[in-house]
Amino acid sequence: MAMKTVSENASFGGVQGVYSHAATSTACDMTFAVYLPPEAKTQKVPVLWYLSGLTCTHENAMTKAGAQAWAAAYGIAVIFPDTSPRGEGVANDEAYDLGQGAGFYVNATQAPWAPHFRMWDYVKTELPKLVFDELPLDPARQGITGHSMGGHGALTLAMTDPDTYRSVSAFAPIAHPTASDWGRKQLGAYLGPDESTWTAHDSTLLMREKGYPGEILIDQGSKDNFLDLLKPEALAEAAAKRRQPIQFRMQPGYDHSYFFVSTFMEDHVAWHAERLGA
Repeated sequence: MAMKTVSENASFGGVQGVYSHAATSTACDMTFAVYLPPEAKTQKVPVLWYLSGLTCTHENAMTKAGAQAWAAAYGIAVIFPDTSPRGEGVANDEAYDLGQGAGFYVNATQAPWAPHFRMWDYVKTELPKLVFDELPLDPARQGITGHSMGGHGALTLAMTDPDTYRSVSAFAPIAHPTASDWGRKQLGAYLGPDESTWTAHDSTLLMREKGYPGEILIDQGSKDNFLDLLKPEALAEAAAKRRQPIQFRMQPGYDHSYFFVSTFMEDHVAWHAERLGA
């Protein structure tokens, strides 16, 4: 089903839109946001996917990350998907880190999550098909980034399908979820107790196995109060052992908030724009 316009606002010469559609992969209505730079008025533009973290919707990064100014400057679109299925009849949990708002970018196989929690298929296949059919976006020039849970999703998607994602970066990603309480709980709930099914969703394990054919950019705040859950040292060690081209920047004094993300957003947009030929 075609997407419906929720809102559109002029922004830095381009358009910040919010849209909804009936998604088949998640079996519910989904809302997402797209920023189109001024160039999109006359030509197809490259695309940067921004995957958000726990408890977020499409709106958090759209309003707090400061991406629009830099996307306009570099001529690149930014797409902000939601982080999970939502609505009546969609399973949920009292904890903030499981259920609605915490899809972890996997395809759930376990009850009660399996009917709706198929965020891997939604982000990788269904939403791209919709936006590339409806908007002036170039499917041959896609990059992906994300924050926290979204950084986990960006890294795992890019390492799994580097032909689609020609550039990848992350802000404070959950880097080793199979060894973290931010991961073992959710992967066990969504995918079941067989831990062999978890490995495709752990960027440290994917780095050990296959890496990524291009360079990776990761920013991490040194004062992030979730460092023990994120485990950036595991991913850095795996990248060093593989001799993976990577810029892993520990940013002194920064925490896990959108103040951190917005501070380094220009660097990330520029990184992707250069690699996508914007």
